[in-house]
Amino acid sequence: MPPARQRQNAHLTHKANAGVGRHGWLRLTPAYSVRLVRDRVNGLPPNAVVTDPFSGTGTTTLAAAEHGCAGQSLDVNPFLVWLGNVKVRHYPTDTLTFTRGAVHAICEQAEALIGDAHELWKPKLHKIERWWSPGTLAALKAIRHALDQADLPHEGRDLLDLAFCRTVIGASNAAFNHQSMSFKDVDNTNTLVDMDASTETIRQFSGDCAEVLDSAAMTLPGTGKVVLSDSRGMETSGALEPCDLLLTSPPYVNRMSYIRELRPYMYWLRFLDKSSDAGELDWQAIGGTWGVATSRLNEWASDGRTLPIDDQMRDVRALIERDGGKNGPLLSAYVAKYFCDMQAHFEAAFKHVKSGGRCSYIIGNSTFYGHLVPAEQWYAALMRDIGFADVEISTIRKRNSNKALYEYEVTGLRP
Repeated sequence: MPPARQRQNAHLTHKANAGVGRHGWLRLTPAYSVRLVRDRVNGLPPNAVVTDPFSGTGTTTLAAAEHGCAGQSLDVNPFLVWLGNVKVRHYPTDTLTFTRGAVHAICEQAEALIGDAHELWKPKLHKIERWWSPGTLAALKAIRHALDQADLPHEGRDLLDLAFCRTVIGASNAAFNHQSMSFKDVDNTNTLVDMDASTETIRQFSGDCAEVLDSAAMTLPGTGKVVLSDSRGMETSGALEPCDLLLTSPPYVNRMSYIRELRPYMYWLRFLDKSSDAGELDWQAIGGTWGVATSRLNEWASDGRTLPIDDQMRDVRALIERDGGKNGPLLSAYVAKYFCDMQAHFEAAFKHVKSGGRCSYIIGNSTFYGHLVPAEQWYAALMRDIGFADVEISTIRKRNSNKALYEYEVTGLRP
């Protein structure tokens, strides 16, 4: 179907994951649809190995385990590694029963701590007062303290920490009315703790615990695991088996920080301590541009490797530099680094996929100052250059009101 006739198809985005058992545990806007993943996994035989080298929220690995496959994924973000493993773990009935019994006591302790919440730990999240009202923040601090003090098996603690993440974002002033996070218009000059808001936040946490624990009881017919590793060197990870299907949606070449939406979770769960930590982590990720990653991008230079798309990319970069003003050189370097990183990934992926196995990349194109970066075409060229055969591009959906932006699937076969 020609791209001009494609629709936005929200059922193929993260919106389709809401309320779908473990897939709906935490929202992350760039996540792709479990329906899309299940469609690709359903044709595989039981015990087939499915790899996602850009794990994100673990959608691919969980869907593979639900199908009876061996799902495996990797990510450079330790929070996402933790989240993915919590989602694909098998939970014994006695662990879930014990954890359910602990929730009431944790909520009671949190209620008792509200009056002294000013003395409790809170994360060093920049302008934390715009995220939560004083009453909500007091409750979150009290819940966090009660969770830290609770005597729980580590599997149960992980589930309640995940439920806490749901409460953290569900009770926040964050808004999700576009592709990234913004904040609702609120009056944050009032510093008095609203006890009703505190009580409601604790009640919300109790409900989030119940929902997470109920869906954790569902048995997974397959297995899943997520490892801390870099997609540019995945063949060196001894924790991964060669795969029958590599299925993933990498970061798009659109300079959207994948750490931005994760910050509240990562601060409250102590994966981050200060803002520079986020920048360091974003620099490790492909396409990362948060904090220090931007200043380092200004100093970045290619290692001299040759890409089959160099001539096309040079032309597009020149247009971006011409029309991008003072940011033109930065964004030109961003495009170049992104595709150099992706070439390193494709080299590793080719070695990882079994002979006869397939790969599938869900990727969107992008524009900078009106100039198109045809990511799907450049992916296909890089994949063919590495050695993948039968490389094809298909259009999945229209992405938003920008008439040039689409989402594609680029597939290939390892001979």
